[in-house]
Amino acid sequence: MKFETLLLRSLFAACLLVSGWIMASMLFLPGPVQLAGSGDQAALGVMLAVPGTCMLPPDGVVCPRQES
Repeated sequence: MKFETLLLRSLFAACLLVSGWIMASMLFLPGPVQLAGSGDQAALGVMLAVPGTCMLPPDGVVCPRQES
């Protein structure tokens, strides 16, 4: 029972340590955030992601429209 308690406590401490490192890096090292659709090539990325024709069968499911 002593070994299991030691193992669980050390695992808990390791998880707290890693979580603290992640939280500290988020709070004290702010870096530039780049969103997926906010760059100069965002329109090209959207056009490549959406197919030109609807790949779904015609059962009433609506495909997204491409505005040109």
